[in-house]
Amino acid sequence: MKPIASAADLQDRLAQQHYVADRAIAVSLFLAIKLQRPLFLEGEAGVGKTSLAAAIAAALGTELIRLQCYEGLDVTHAVYEWDYARQLLELKILDAAGGVDRAAARQALYGDAFLIKRPLLQAIDPQRAAPAVLLIDEIDRADEEFEGYLLELLSEFQITIPELGTVRAAHKPLVILTSNRTREVHDALKRRCLYQWIDYPSFEKEITIVKERVPNASPRLASQVTTVVQQLRQRELYKVPGVSETIDWVAALTALDRDSLDAESAQETIGVLLKAKEDIDALRGAVLAELIARV
Repeated sequence: MKPIASAADLQDRLAQQHYVADRAIAVSLFLAIKLQRPLFLEGEAGVGKTSLAAAIAAALGTELIRLQCYEGLDVTHAVYEWDYARQLLELKILDAAGGVDRAAARQALYGDAFLIKRPLLQAIDPQRAAPAVLLIDEIDRADEEFEGYLLELLSEFQITIPELGTVRAAHKPLVILTSNRTREVHDALKRRCLYQWIDYPSFEKEITIVKERVPNASPRLASQVTTVVQQLRQRELYKVPGVSETIDWVAALTALDRDSLDAESAQETIGVLLKAKEDIDALRGAVLAELIARV
């Protein structure tokens, strides 16, 4: 992992990865690295939480390991499981050889060769030569029981496997947890982390992001689209568009060789920006045309 001199240095490195980070985000990340503490990122969907983890991994020159959370996520998908098919085959081979020593067979069957390492175990694998960036994405989608399992990992950077014992990280990973706040995450988990709220960006920051991510877009188009999206966020929408949708909309219009935003192009591509039928129906026709005319 490349050493970081300061928060400003980190901000510059993120910019090299086309991620526009303000001072608050850079300071939180810098402290997470220096203090070896997990960083808990919370904010609306599409504001750049996941892409920040990818950008910091690239900026540090290390591997990004991602665990996508969902309801029902358990140890076998998050931490490890045994390759039972290979174990059974190995047991048959040992049995065919005759005179199987039970203790020796158990040691052979429950070794590293038969262990399938999932993201959490990969991140703290003592065989790693350098620390990784571990992204635990959308932790609010996982069950509360899974949060409890994370406490040992985030406190001691170790995992207990009954058949092997305790596995402890030789190089602590930089852990980034994200949440879209679909439910409250338990305080016990948050206490182990540094916290950073990521809000929708200002117009100036968002247009800077768009220019970084879609450099071939015309400045006029980028400005018009960003203005429309900023105004849409003030409306009562079922699903408010995030920064990622702004980028996608500009990229789509650029792919259609548009250098400015007009009502016809907006109607044709509105599904790139809005992802709910109710929102599209509410904005189609005169409403969208009027919004663009004001821009």
